[in-house]
Amino acid sequence: MTHIVAISPHLDDAAFSVGGLLAARARAGVRVTIVTCFTGNVARPTGFALACQLDKGLSADLDYMALRRAEDIAACAVIGAHAVHLPLLEAPHRGYASAPELFAARRADDMMQEPLTEQLEETIDRLRPDVLLAPLAVGNHVDHWLVRDALSAIDRPMLLWEDWPYLTRASHTPVEAVREQHVLSAQDRHERTVMCAAYASQIGFQFGSVEKMEAAIAQVREERLYDAG
Repeated sequence: MTHIVAISPHLDDAAFSVGGLLAARARAGVRVTIVTCFTGNVARPTGFALACQLDKGLSADLDYMALRRAEDIAACAVIGAHAVHLPLLEAPHRGYASAPELFAARRADDMMQEPLTEQLEETIDRLRPDVLLAPLAVGNHVDHWLVRDALSAIDRPMLLWEDWPYLTRASHTPVEAVREQHVLSAQDRHERTVMCAAYASQIGFQFGSVEKMEAAIAQVREERLYDAG
């Protein structure tokens, strides 16, 4: 059985970006695994990390990452995918102190590259994918670039997806060569929408409402994969 492994920086990136393609492959009998890198807990978040939680209407004492991991499991269940969660800390828990910093240069004191590379190499060796998917890093989120750079260091064949919804706000288009264009069927779009809706804690922040998210996905005609170069 063919095995697709999608390496997602955060708990929603793969579904948001290539949920339709993954749904179509799963319906065709392909085994799908979504590995999310930055899912680790901080017992008592403070500063910008806490603000990221409070801004979504969640209380300070809620286990935010446990909630997000549960959302991811529910999203994967929509298409029968297996969820793997690596216990690494996302950028707000590594010292990035504002939203603009997330989309700027990597901090000099950010030591995440080596442990991320090690954990991804171990995970990929264990899962033995036939197809490896990863973020193109459209939008320049520091965590997305960390994942792309880590996978480049491992030097495995992979295809890169357009990061969505960052793609809708990007100031430039990708320069890499398109390898595959997956045109979404009505069923693909429906399953991508249901997957994305499972990340309920993120919908208001990213889109404003479920209805606006559905309208945004309705405008997506295809999901493109690019050569890693």
